[in-house]
Amino acid sequence: MYEGAIQDLIDELSRLPGIGPKSAQRLAFHVLAADTTDIKRLSAALTRVKEEVRFCVLCFNVAEEEKCRICRDPRRRDDALCVVEEPKDVVAIERTGEFRGRYHVLGGAINPLEGVGPDQLRIRELMSRLSSGETSELILATDPNTEGEATATYLALMVKPMGITVTRLASGLPVGGDLEYADEITLGRAFEGRRKL
Repeated sequence: MYEGAIQDLIDELSRLPGIGPKSAQRLAFHVLAADTTDIKRLSAALTRVKEEVRFCVLCFNVAEEEKCRICRDPRRRDDALCVVEEPKDVVAIERTGEFRGRYHVLGGAINPLEGVGPDQLRIRELMSRLSSGETSELILATDPNTEGEATATYLALMVKPMGITVTRLASGLPVGGDLEYADEITLGRAFEGRRKL
């Protein structure tokens, strides 16, 4: 344990997700050794993000205006809506350049063990968007884990009576992977999602 300001910084850094005590200590000593202008720039960026960044009123992606850049883009398709858990998922999908529709960010996934049910997510807002009749395909792009699967199943059941086509992102083997190292679930999903060549 250190004393004073350095220990306070270590404690605050260790509260960040994915930062354990050792990483927090390493970061704190990096800050201590860094040039003052670099630290002022970091501090200004942290302050600016808290003051200027908000959530889009339509899709709940991060935005600096009332609507995010994707919701403001008139070239995007309105008939396809991709549901993701977090804003970082929007970025991942956008990097592929494959999707030209709209998004809806739930703000997490159903996780009863953590006390997260459907009411804690932006599902009501999603249902409201779908009731407009513009969407013909709902793409469920939640994480391929227990919570993401539960969320996708719940949403599919909710949307089914609306007559909207509901699809789920395919999952399976990564490019460059070896079959012998794939677990049974991943290999099973690869067989389910196989396509004709």
